[in-house]
Amino acid sequence: MSKINGFVGRRNFLKLAGVGSVTVGASAVGSVLWQREPAIAQKPATTETKPQPVNPQAALARLIEGNKRFVEGKRLNPNQSRLRLQETAVAQYPFVAILGCADSRVPAEIVFDQGLGDLFVVRVAGNVASQTAIGSLEFATAVLGAQLIMVLGHARCGAVVAATKGEPLPGRIGVFVEEIKPAVERVRNKTGDLEENSIIANVQYQAEKLGESSTILRGLIKEGKLKIAGGRYDLASGKVSFLT
Repeated sequence: MSKINGFVGRRNFLKLAGVGSVTVGASAVGSVLWQREPAIAQKPATTETKPQPVNPQAALARLIEGNKRFVEGKRLNPNQSRLRLQETAVAQYPFVAILGCADSRVPAEIVFDQGLGDLFVVRVAGNVASQTAIGSLEFATAVLGAQLIMVLGHARCGAVVAATKGEPLPGRIGVFVEEIKPAVERVRNKTGDLEENSIIANVQYQAEKLGESSTILRGLIKEGKLKIAGGRYDLASGKVSFLT
């Protein structure tokens, strides 16, 4: 079975998804944090210069640093040069996968101050772990080598608010709202603001669902090649509070 940086190759991905047990990335993978690049990249990626996957702790630290720059108005806008564009046309090696809300006010590359090829972002209203989202994240981790999945919720999320009200919704809006209701029920009787409690509970619920619903993700977690974390984005300050 062909591998990329110790992970399964694209041709074998579907075969892997169809088996009962997961044997993803049997070889050990180095945990080397990519060097922070200025806006002007160095040279195109080659077989010899291919970066190693970033371990979960280093990936999380990189997100924290990037968000701090964004909040303080000190963005570096890394990996956005013409040369970086050429590099990522050859291949992509995102250091993290993000399951975020489709809300237009929460663009992950901006709020984490990252560039082309840095983040593999799956966005859906309410940051719900739908089957399509799970499949995309399986690809980001098992094939592309991302070792951290960040489930990113945000303040005043309309999808979560709708789930707390439980009112009938038109069209297919109710489909993803139904995916949030179990999280709301966890905190409905909890003291404090129901909306805010539900936003945090939904992040935690969707993170749990990822590990429980996917044999591929569960296998990577068991082998120590993947961690799933959560975060809440504040619309007013731009700050991401990371949840345990």
